[in-house]
Amino acid sequence: MRAPAEAYRPHETYVAPARPHSELWRFLLGGILAGFAYLSLSQIYFSTAYALAQPNSAALHRDLVSGATPLTMFLLLFSFGFMAVGVGISARILHKRSFLSLLGPMRVFWRDLRRVLFALLGVALAIVLLPPYDMGGAFVPNLEPRLWLSLLPLSLIAVFVQVSAEEIVFRGYVQQQLAARFKSPLIWMVLPAFLFALGHYLPDMAGENALTIAIWAGIFGILMADLTARSGSLGPAIAVHFFNNVSAILIVALPDNLSGLSLYLAPFSMAEGEALQAWLPVDFATMFVCWLAARVAIRR
Repeated sequence: MRAPAEAYRPHETYVAPARPHSELWRFLLGGILAGFAYLSLSQIYFSTAYALAQPNSAALHRDLVSGATPLTMFLLLFSFGFMAVGVGISARILHKRSFLSLLGPMRVFWRDLRRVLFALLGVALAIVLLPPYDMGGAFVPNLEPRLWLSLLPLSLIAVFVQVSAEEIVFRGYVQQQLAARFKSPLIWMVLPAFLFALGHYLPDMAGENALTIAIWAGIFGILMADLTARSGSLGPAIAVHFFNNVSAILIVALPDNLSGLSLYLAPFSMAEGEALQAWLPVDFATMFVCWLAARVAIRR
């Protein structure tokens, strides 16, 4: 698998901060350190939440397992931020570089983030205007519209934190450090996507759909790695990931056997039953359309 050299030229600038301290032992130790920091900070975070919830900590724990209320969804989504903190610590201590270097050049990052978000607004408009108007499945009420609107600003921030953290870990730290050591996209593009898919393999929650969800995540990861290489920043990947998760978390919530988590921040949810067969073709098509729209938006 050969990278399109001209299209991926910005990737060289993106990877450059990772090259001076790119030894594999630093990368492996960095992953351990980042995981330890993430788990430790999450433990402190949720322990504090349980302490503040007394005497209802047991109910809070039950709701956290399924994301059964807007409050617990916010707690879960914001907790992803500790993933970014973890790799930021590893980048500083083991690779002698700044957290912002994980995002790419700031001018490019914000420019391409903005361009792709505007392009995806056009995609969203097309989705609204063109069939299938129900994504092929029935919708049921999920959250009272007035409450949804009042929560929307904080919901958007929470989803942005979640998707940014995942991109910083997989298309930031992992992709950069691997690309600093290996030229082949089979390594720096596919391996982070595989790890991303593995993190989305949740058989205990998603049941028989777990493998399908993981495959979707793996393909998504490869497409986001491609956008990152073409942009030389995380801007486009964060924008597409944000658009995808806003659609699936804040607009029409997927059943827990499709998402791996019950989601309670959307005014509607897709009905159970034939939801997978209804949702899958539309969602795969939407993923590729968003990727193509992002590629056009960042084309120089």
